[in-house]
Amino acid sequence: MRSASVSRRTHETDVSVSVAIDGSGKAGISTGVGFLDHMLELFARHALVDLDVQVKGDLHVDFHHTAEDAGIALGEAIRKALGDKRGIVRYASIDLPMDETLTRVALDISGRPFLVFRSDFPTQKIGEFDTELVREFFQAFAMNAGMTLHVETLYGLNSHHIAESCFKGLARAFRAAAALDPREGDRIPSTKGNL
Repeated sequence: MRSASVSRRTHETDVSVSVAIDGSGKAGISTGVGFLDHMLELFARHALVDLDVQVKGDLHVDFHHTAEDAGIALGEAIRKALGDKRGIVRYASIDLPMDETLTRVALDISGRPFLVFRSDFPTQKIGEFDTELVREFFQAFAMNAGMTLHVETLYGLNSHHIAESCFKGLARAFRAAAALDPREGDRIPSTKGNL
């Protein structure tokens, strides 16, 4: 089973993440930020990864460090769980509809981290959650997972739907890209011989 755990402690947060890529979508999430918990739970469910994320953060300041450090630790755990990426599909993309919203997510589990994020939110907050933190989470995740990640909301009116379509799109694209390809066998999917 492809799995890993990561702990990260700073003066701002104390984070522990465990992930099993070949799971069933079970999630145990507690970040202290209700909206972030919701996004991580649906990521686990739609990626079919088993995910445990526990964060104690400086929420008296704001939610920034909690969201960013959760993204860092989740990215690190996924990178470790994938190992040398032998036999994976590697690339995937999806157009993810969420009511009036449509978001496209494309990714390459490349070992070369890069983020293009083109999703605009009509409001600055979803409840108490700053919408700008969606991008911060994706940036932290992509850099630490070693993925090339493109996220673009083609249209949408509701900030909650836009954020949810981004996370569900990431989940579904990751699920497809991390899948083991029987035709690839034990090879690393690159002409370079490593990723």
